[in-house]
Amino acid sequence: MKLLINIDVDDLEKGIAFYQSAFGLSLRRRLFDGTVAEMTGASSSVYLLSKPSGSSASPQVSLPRDYRRHWTPVHLDFEVEDIEAAVHRALSAGAKLEGDIQTFPWGRIAKMSDPFGNGFCILEFTGAGYDNVA
Repeated sequence: MKLLINIDVDDLEKGIAFYQSAFGLSLRRRLFDGTVAEMTGASSSVYLLSKPSGSSASPQVSLPRDYRRHWTPVHLDFEVEDIEAAVHRALSAGAKLEGDIQTFPWGRIAKMSDPFGNGFCILEFTGAGYDNVA
């Protein structure tokens, strides 16, 4: 099975610039008349989908898309070698840090959000990572 990651953005060019600057992803190609940007450079392809604010996610969802900070039970974690450098890059690209970088037996975590209100975490594993707590 191959995992594809889709992220809704209300400004495709801003989304491309953010994910390039923050995480070093590269624009591979544009699809669907330029409304989707395929980004590569991670273990899975990331597709940025141009979806206007206020549009419906599906006929069964009554809430319109809203790009203010929102909570969702699904989010992305980016594993990095140097958390301070990665957080700095993300902040410089327009992300927000949502609290201090925390340290645990498995490593360190920074909870953040992108310019489109999507939450994500930056992780730096130490030693055996999650195996330290298994």
